[in-house]
Amino acid sequence: MTPQPGEESTETFEALLRYVRDARGFDFTGYKRTSLMRRVRHRMDQAGFSTFEEYLDTLQASADEFAALFNTILINVTSFFRDPPAWEYVRDEVVPALLAERGPSDPIRVWSAGCASGQEAYTLAMILAEAMGVDEFRQRVKIYATDVDEEALAEARAATYEAKAVESVPEDLRDRYFESVNGRYVFRKDLRRAVIFGRNDLVKDAPISRVDLLVCRNTLMYLNADTQRNVLSRLHFALAPRGVLFLGHAEMLLSHADRFSPLNLKYRFFRKVASVEDHGTRHAAVLMAERQGDVSGLASIRDLAFRAGPVAQIVVTGDDTVAMINQQAETTFGLSARDIGRLLRDLDVSYRPVELRSYLEQARVERRSARIQDVQWQRPGVDTVWFEIHVNPLVDTENGLLGISVVFFDVTSTRALLDKVVHTNRQLETAYEELQSTNEELETTNEELQSTVEELETTNEELQSTNEELETMNEELQSTNDELHTINDALRERSMELDEATDFVESLVSSIRLGLAVVDRQMRVVVWNRGCEELWGLRSDEAIGKTLTALDIGLPTAEVKPLIGKVFVDADVSEEVIVDAVNRRGRAARVRVLGTAFRSADGSGNGAVLLMEVVGH
Repeated sequence: MTPQPGEESTETFEALLRYVRDARGFDFTGYKRTSLMRRVRHRMDQAGFSTFEEYLDTLQASADEFAALFNTILINVTSFFRDPPAWEYVRDEVVPALLAERGPSDPIRVWSAGCASGQEAYTLAMILAEAMGVDEFRQRVKIYATDVDEEALAEARAATYEAKAVESVPEDLRDRYFESVNGRYVFRKDLRRAVIFGRNDLVKDAPISRVDLLVCRNTLMYLNADTQRNVLSRLHFALAPRGVLFLGHAEMLLSHADRFSPLNLKYRFFRKVASVEDHGTRHAAVLMAERQGDVSGLASIRDLAFRAGPVAQIVVTGDDTVAMINQQAETTFGLSARDIGRLLRDLDVSYRPVELRSYLEQARVERRSARIQDVQWQRPGVDTVWFEIHVNPLVDTENGLLGISVVFFDVTSTRALLDKVVHTNRQLETAYEELQSTNEELETTNEELQSTVEELETTNEELQSTNEELETMNEELQSTNDELHTINDALRERSMELDEATDFVESLVSSIRLGLAVVDRQMRVVVWNRGCEELWGLRSDEAIGKTLTALDIGLPTAEVKPLIGKVFVDADVSEEVIVDAVNRRGRAARVRVLGTAFRSADGSGNGAVLLMEVVGH
């Protein structure tokens, strides 16, 4: 079946996105197709291509064209203190609260995700330095600024900007934090060291952890709903307890109230919602520490405890995304921290040493645990390993699914022991009791680890899509605003010239004392000057557009028509005739009519010019 033109175009566009992902390492497949296709077509129009297939061939051969496409897709619209009222809220409310909640020597960690050319990161640095003092800022603050655009990151690392770029920085801050060098403004080097720039793809790379303030503005609106859920899961994981998320004014998180609570909806500030552990299931020692007001470092301790667990364990979210992997699981199955955030079904461990997907689905749908016994794993050159695998749904007090824990108990030694004592009943009972005791301890450990799993979003973000699309278009319009101003100025100048030319022609026609009429080749009147009005008594608005022969005037048009016909035939001749006519007062008059061709710009005759004057009565 032959694909329709629209279908073929969509398939070729998807092939182009796959090439960019596989060959260049930039994955745009999670972006909204409407805005993404519009940006690609915009670049294609600039480069002179009409089909995605032609453009894909060029991308495969030209690294420069790929760079141009990448810069077109990533609309790096940013500035210092962009949306000033929102930054005033950061200065007056968010930063003072953040400092008050932490000890005098606790580190402050900030993440500017999608930092573009660095203005946002340096804005954060100025606000924090003002609140804490420069010396304390240098000792305590780390600002991590990330983006996928290496060219923009290189500009951000240089920390030097044109005078126009720093116009939005208040003058007193500009004097304190920038140095003027050769007409450009350079951010203070001693504070620049606190800002760490690096490449990070929010869709697939591991997030920065234990962040107190996370700024991610006007990034989510470009992503589709599934990708937004994935990214928001990473942002939630990145935030420290009571950490603050600062979004763009088109991003509302209406469907994520279970993970982020609004701090200030007007300026799009949200606070990380405490996970299940904050609702009554934490260890007594943690509760005691909270009552004493000292909870610093507990999140790190829990992370390290999970990482150091002696049994291989993987925790996935309700939508099959890998959320946690401990060190034993990495060693046993060849995993790494980069696999966090990937789908479990894309990893070998999902089907080797045993097919896990059906058990995960059972846990997800039925909220029922599963125990897979006698799982044999034979790797080349390595002794056979036997596992007992526990698949446990992690649910909250209302039976809502938070995630699924998969624990791999290495029971190789136990099986060997059971084989040796198979004929001895007493030894068999002892081994069984030891195994039961071990299982009970591990199940207790598993229950405690459930408190570290963060609940993932399962609802749809469609309520936001229209607003986000409009915001995307607004960002694009900003980038073309200068071009529109230039076009408007040119049109205004041309309009003034046209008005002057029109005034000149009208003045010229009105200044001619003789009767002047211009007719086109259909004998319709095009020009009828004041001399004609005074001679024949017919206003110009009554004559223009009418056929000359149909006008109710005293001009014998039957005698004038041959003259006009000769002019139409030969544009180079001038003809004259004197006719007996009746003027506007009803008196007889002899009128001389001179006819010449009405020439267009290319010299061809488009009509006739008639000059009429009274020569006698």
